[in-house]
Amino acid sequence: MNRLTRVAWLTLGWTVAVILWGAFVRATGSGAGCGAHWPLCNGEVVPRAPLLETMVEYTHRLTSGVALLLVLALAAWVFRERPKGHPARWAAMASVFFILTEAGVGAALVLLRLVAENESVARALFMAGHLANTFMLLAALALTAHWCGTDAPLRRDLLRRDGWVFGLAFLVLLLVGKSGAVAALGDTLYPAQSLLAGLAQDLSPTATILVRLRVLHPLIAVAGTLAVAFAAARVLQAIEDSGTRRWAWAVAGLALAQLGAGMLNLILLAPVWMQIVHLLLADVLWIALVLLAARALAPAPPTPAAAHSQAIAA
Repeated sequence: MNRLTRVAWLTLGWTVAVILWGAFVRATGSGAGCGAHWPLCNGEVVPRAPLLETMVEYTHRLTSGVALLLVLALAAWVFRERPKGHPARWAAMASVFFILTEAGVGAALVLLRLVAENESVARALFMAGHLANTFMLLAALALTAHWCGTDAPLRRDLLRRDGWVFGLAFLVLLLVGKSGAVAALGDTLYPAQSLLAGLAQDLSPTATILVRLRVLHPLIAVAGTLAVAFAAARVLQAIEDSGTRRWAWAVAGLALAQLGAGMLNLILLAPVWMQIVHLLLADVLWIALVLLAARALAPAPPTPAAAHSQAIAA
C-alpha cells in the first residue's frame, strides 16, 4: 500500500471518529455548549472556564476542523499524484464538496438553535439531511481510498447489469440511516423509562414524529437488511473473484450485526454508548457496501496464471 492510499484510509478513519463524537454531542445534549455561535464558541476562539458541555461541543468542532484540513490536503495530493480523468480525482472532489456541506449543515444547526432540547420538525429534517450528507461523505472518502490503490474504473456493462441492485441497496440503506437519525433524536428528547412504557409512548395518538419513528425505524431497518443481503447474494451468484466474494459475505454479516445491534439498542432503551456502537456499525456497513460495489462493478485483476498466459500470447 502506497503512502497516498494510507493517508486516504487514515482520513476516512478520522472522519468516522468525528462522526461518532458528533453523535455523542447530540446524545448528551451538548450541542448548545458553544451557544448560538459559529465558528466561535460563546463568542471566543478558545472558551475560558468552559462547562463540560462546552468542552464536548468545542472538541467536536476542533476535530471537525482537522477532518476538513485532512480532506483538503488529501484532494490536493490526489490531484498531484493521479492523472487527469483518474477516478480517484472525482472521488476526492466529491469528498471536498461533502465535507464543506457537512460543515455547513453543522453550522446551520447551531446558528438556528436546532440543538439541545429543540423538538421542532425543522430539527428532525436537518438531522435526516445531515445523515444523508454524512453517508455521501463517507462514500466519497472510501472511493478515494479505494481508487488511490487501483486504476480499475467502473465498467459500463457491469453497471447496466448490476448497478440497479446496488442502487436499490444504497437507497434503502440511506432511508434506514435517515429514519435512524430521527429516531435517535427521539430517544434523546423523549427517553423511555421501560420497554413497555416506551412502546405506549410510541403508539400514543399525540406522539410527535420523533417518537413515532422509533416504531417505524426497526421495520425500515429490516427492509434495509434484506436489500443489502440481496446485493451480496447477487455478487456471490455472478462473480467468481475470491476477494470480492469475501467482501460480499462481510457485508451480509455486517447487515445482520447492525440489525442485532438495533434490537439490543431498543431493549436497553438506547443508552448513549449503545447509540454510538449502533452508529459505528451503520457507518462501517455503508462503507463496506460502497467498497463491495466498487469491486463488483470494476474488472477483476487477472490472476498470476492468466497474466502469464497473456504475456506469452503477446
